[in-house]
Amino acid sequence: MNSRSLYGAIEAGGSKFVCAAGYGPLEVADGWREVIPTSTPEATLGGVVAFFERIRKEAGTLAGIGVAAFGPVDIDRRSLTWGCLLATPKAGWSGVSLVKPLQRFGPVAIDTDVNAAALAEARLGAGKGIESLAYVTVGTGIGGGLIAGGRTLRGMLHPEMGHIQVRRDPRDEGFAGVCPFHGDCLEGLASGPAILARWKVELRSLPATHPAIGIIGGYLGQLAAAIALMLSAERIVFGGGVMSDERLLPHIRETARRQLAGYLPVQARAGGFDRLIVPPALGDRAGIGGALLLAQQAGKQRPEDTTG
Repeated sequence: MNSRSLYGAIEAGGSKFVCAAGYGPLEVADGWREVIPTSTPEATLGGVVAFFERIRKEAGTLAGIGVAAFGPVDIDRRSLTWGCLLATPKAGWSGVSLVKPLQRFGPVAIDTDVNAAALAEARLGAGKGIESLAYVTVGTGIGGGLIAGGRTLRGMLHPEMGHIQVRRDPRDEGFAGVCPFHGDCLEGLASGPAILARWKVELRSLPATHPAIGIIGGYLGQLAAAIALMLSAERIVFGGGVMSDERLLPHIRETARRQLAGYLPVQARAGGFDRLIVPPALGDRAGIGGALLLAQQAGKQRPEDTTG
């Protein structure tokens, strides 16, 4: 019998919930991972509970569970709505608690999906050896998280980098944007749904000469420059489904270089913008790996401290 502590993890996204169990952030067995489509809260969370019931029967008690959630989500343990989704564009999910159904299995920690991915990349991936790292995910939505001094940044809520305003590309005039709150914020212009609304196909289906690649890369490059100026992150990681199109990264770097205009000492450092703005080192394991790191924190901390 394995004497090591077993942890549970959930990467809760707008299109799917990835559930897993493991003895460490990168130790998930094939049989201990399940993908549940995000439908209604009742059906989705019912599937999550059934997964962990099975794990408990097969492997025993969980020492902790980590939830890496799409947002916005209340991650303040002192709040009456701790663990609940707030005003999310995901229909039917506003106000839903992601932690209450799980507390029967053990202590729970929750953070945003991008904060969790940032935590994993900082400790295990692209950020090893440095003190600060920002992680940006570009997919169904756009979100960002920051690690500084080994901890995720949080304040009134959590970073909402996807909802900042960006300067319009002249080639992109006339598109209203898809964000139901802000219209043409970064998420409204550069997320997966925004790309589909504008060009009717995913970005990777467009030819290399299509202006969409430069337009989307330019918007994300503006975000990278803003992160470098406001948060002074030593590394900025861009992940998510849209970023699977590798043609974007050079445009992001070039736009950030042009926007910063030599103001920061990026070029003076080894690797320059190629080292500042990078893809995830952990690939698609960052989210679930971060959730398992949160689970380990939950297992070590007093209940009132398990904020992730």
